[in-house]
Amino acid sequence: MATVTRENIGLLNDKITVKVSQEDYLPNFDKAVKQFSKNANIPGFRKGMVPAGMVKKMHGQAIFGDEILKTVERELMGYVQTEKLEIFGQPLSLEKQAKDLDFNKPADYAFEFEVGLKPTFAITPLENNKTTLTKYKVVVTDEMVNDEVQRLQLKGGKTTEPETITSEDNVINVKFEESDAKGNVVEGGIVKENALLVKYFSPAIQAELQGKKNDDSIVFQLATSFDEQRLGWILKDLGFEATDKEAAQKYFKLTITKVGLIEKRELNEEFFKEVYPGEEITTEEAFRAKLKEEIGKYWDSESRNHLHNDLFEVLVHETPMDLPKDFLKRWLQVGGEKPKSAEEAEKEFPGFDHQLRWTLISDKLVKENKLEVSFEELKENAKQKVLGYYGGAAADGAEWLDSYLDRLLQDEKFVDQTYREMITAKLFDWAEAKVNVKEEEIKAEDFVNLPHKHHHHEH
Repeated sequence: MATVTRENIGLLNDKITVKVSQEDYLPNFDKAVKQFSKNANIPGFRKGMVPAGMVKKMHGQAIFGDEILKTVERELMGYVQTEKLEIFGQPLSLEKQAKDLDFNKPADYAFEFEVGLKPTFAITPLENNKTTLTKYKVVVTDEMVNDEVQRLQLKGGKTTEPETITSEDNVINVKFEESDAKGNVVEGGIVKENALLVKYFSPAIQAELQGKKNDDSIVFQLATSFDEQRLGWILKDLGFEATDKEAAQKYFKLTITKVGLIEKRELNEEFFKEVYPGEEITTEEAFRAKLKEEIGKYWDSESRNHLHNDLFEVLVHETPMDLPKDFLKRWLQVGGEKPKSAEEAEKEFPGFDHQLRWTLISDKLVKENKLEVSFEELKENAKQKVLGYYGGAAADGAEWLDSYLDRLLQDEKFVDQTYREMITAKLFDWAEAKVNVKEEEIKAEDFVNLPHKHHHHEH
């Protein structure tokens, strides 16, 4: 008769021992041998007529080991379910004992497994409105609207290719190559192509670029060649953080590969309809008002994302929670498709720990507060995504839309991703109501440079 015992070996870390006797696995072994005999194709024997002795001689050890391990796994998982153990992943075998099995000498065997137990915890940051977060309101300025007007005029404008740079409105295709202050290219350094308006550069660099043509080069330092906002864009495009002050000190050799000039579109009714089809916008004043509204919506969305990121970090880092770290590091080593070294697991653990805490917290909040997404809600969300992609109201009511949505909703990957997005949004909306949120006006450039709330202390 099989027996299963459990003992604690560490914080939320238990050892489970499964002992099986001959009577637990031998009947199944004999059945497996007979089944194999019926289906085996062995030269010299008719199918279904292979003697059991021959099967045992050729495949007995493999069948024997397989049946014992099946018996052990059945007993182990039955115990986990009966005891209602909340465990991480799968139990880890403490010893590779399959090599000690010998079908010629049946015996009683003991197998040991290690399990990591999920913790019980309270989500204290959401208790009694103890957490205060800031929701920023980005002020939309006339300058921001002007910049967007000019961007749209240029986007819809006609492009010419003059020989030289003559204006701040020239568009130049350039090749960035990391270099020293004298323009000597750094071996293995960053190389990146881009297209920029001349006016994006500082006045000094703009002056240096005047009269330049294809294949001409200049050398400049990032920090002194752009204003703060555009420096952030350039740094991100080069693969750095927008606020990386060390990277901003780097020098680059900039080689011009193409000079262009875009004739701006006129601000007339035809242009307004191209930008906002279906809208009755006939004056520049109404056009600018619509742009201001759209810019405001964009920054409201970014502000909400920032608030939710802060909420995420508070929940992850300020919810007291014990985890079986040693077990989880071993599980990281052997639990995936490809085994990892102890060093690799140690390096990956902080990010794994961070995500694991969020998974436990979000699962608990969704379950306890009965948050759910109905199929109708999911379908409507999918419809809005499609309308957004194909032109909004213009596509609504089209004959192809329903059949396209039906196909889309049969795609398990799409449905799963959409569900996750929607349940996460519902979770944050619910959690946001459990904290104190204070509003604060802020300039766009200051908002972009806000640090994300992140706590670096050890859990």
